[in-house]
Amino acid sequence: MTLAYSTTPRLNVCAVNYLNTAPLVWGLSYGSQRGLFNIAFSSPADCADRLARGDVDIGLAPVIEIQRLGLEAISDVGIACRGEIRSILLISKKPLRQVRVLAADVNSRTSVLLARLFLAEQGGCAPAVTPEKPDLRRMLSRADAALLIGDAALRMAADPPPFEVWDLGAEWNKATGLPMVFALWAGRPNRHSLDLHSVFRTSWTEGRMHLEEIIRRESPARRLPEPLVRDYLTRCLVHEIGPREREGLRLFLKMAARFDTLKEAGA
Repeated sequence: MTLAYSTTPRLNVCAVNYLNTAPLVWGLSYGSQRGLFNIAFSSPADCADRLARGDVDIGLAPVIEIQRLGLEAISDVGIACRGEIRSILLISKKPLRQVRVLAADVNSRTSVLLARLFLAEQGGCAPAVTPEKPDLRRMLSRADAALLIGDAALRMAADPPPFEVWDLGAEWNKATGLPMVFALWAGRPNRHSLDLHSVFRTSWTEGRMHLEEIIRRESPARRLPEPLVRDYLTRCLVHEIGPREREGLRLFLKMAARFDTLKEAGA
């Protein structure tokens, strides 16, 4: 189902301010859709909160929030992986079965559920989850394990800590054989005049055509090594959400329901 929105007045769009979004918003920021929307950049959790408050019309929403807030996916592009992702990392200073407290990046919604599923399946544990700013040393001073996402996880991947590290994209794929979907463009199911499916897909298509430019621009801006940025954007990330990604998404939402997370404001 394709949503459509009016361009008068311009819609407010919230995009995630991580490297993984750069190809998705290229057309909106620099290409043929430039000026079409009022665009703000924020964390995944804040994008979800802005959608919940009605501050924005469209957001790159954590998939768990799409269900929780009654939103509708707008396009077949988003943030996913089919194995190692490098930007969703669980770091533990204890064996998994001994993890009692998990410090979760405060910016996360979907990934913290994935971490809880992983800990339940692999460690047989259900730790208390405390939201923390993404500072690994501080997180592990207060908890047994930490979850880092986005650029903070990529920076840590460039300089690994002396602890056990699990890539949760790889672990999900290993356990299920399916891709993992983290975020999708979503909004309220209303009808307007603009074909948003085409707009967001075209923006990503233009970004894909400018990947080398994105890599050269984003590497110094985000203080990430260029080889890591290239590997992340060309090998690890999946932006096109196809049938296998949707199958993985359905399974994830079904499994996550065991935590009754749709009722947990901090999930």
